[in-house]
Amino acid sequence: MSSPQMNYQAPPPNKSNTMTIVAVAAIAASVLANIVLLVQVNGLKDDYLHSKELLQGEIDTLKENSTAMTAAQRKHLDDLKDDLDTRSRQLSAQANQAKKEAVSYADAKSQQLESEQQKANQQINQVSSAVSDVSKKADTANAKIADVNNDVSGVKQDLNSTKTSLDQTKTDLNNNIAALKKVQGDLGGTNSLVATNGKELEELKKLGQRNFIEFTLKKQKDMSKVGNISLKLDKTDPKKNKFTINVMADDKLTEKKDRNINEPLQFYVSKSLYEIVINSVGKDTVSGYLSTPKYESR
Repeated sequence: MSSPQMNYQAPPPNKSNTMTIVAVAAIAASVLANIVLLVQVNGLKDDYLHSKELLQGEIDTLKENSTAMTAAQRKHLDDLKDDLDTRSRQLSAQANQAKKEAVSYADAKSQQLESEQQKANQQINQVSSAVSDVSKKADTANAKIADVNNDVSGVKQDLNSTKTSLDQTKTDLNNNIAALKKVQGDLGGTNSLVATNGKELEELKKLGQRNFIEFTLKKQKDMSKVGNISLKLDKTDPKKNKFTINVMADDKLTEKKDRNINEPLQFYVSKSLYEIVINSVGKDTVSGYLSTPKYESR
């Protein structure tokens, strides 16, 4: 700051000393005031400079702090940006991979559904064909059932007729059995139904109680095989209807001498009762049947 300029003018010579003194005093006061003002101004200037230095230091500190803070923030922002870019790339890659997997899964499911649809269509066609076949078979079966019903009706009629015939046969058989003779065998104690002719023998066979073997023997040297035994005719007497035969059974020879026609000739083979009945006697020949049990005793 510039110092105040003081303009000094010499008093006019014509004024008085008082005025001079007043003027000098005023000048002195003005100089003093200027000096005080100058000192104050210098003090203010020093304070200003000191304050300016302090302020500049604070500003510099703030600048340094701001610069350091800005660099850290910038680095942090850069790090955030890099992390964001990295995450963005990762998310993009994951999204692309997910998209590929989704497309692949969708394609696989589509193919699977198409395959299953084809299988379902084939099964439906097979079921439809099977239902059609079953329907045809059912129609055929119904037709056959109708035929069977007709056949059953016919069979029922036939059964009724057969039953009637069986009842009549049973009645005739009972009548024929009643007509058969029951004769005591030559061993005694056992009575047997005896057939005297072919018709009666057929009735005995119908009873199904024993087996019957018809035979004719001629007089000869050797034994003749009849069933599981052997027979030999020794002599005949046609006038008296008598005969004599030898029986070989169980390695035993038994003579049946002077026996009559229609007489049961009894003997045992392995504990089973056998019977021979001669129905006719001729010259050197006889005819009859061998009766054996249905089941042999052991």
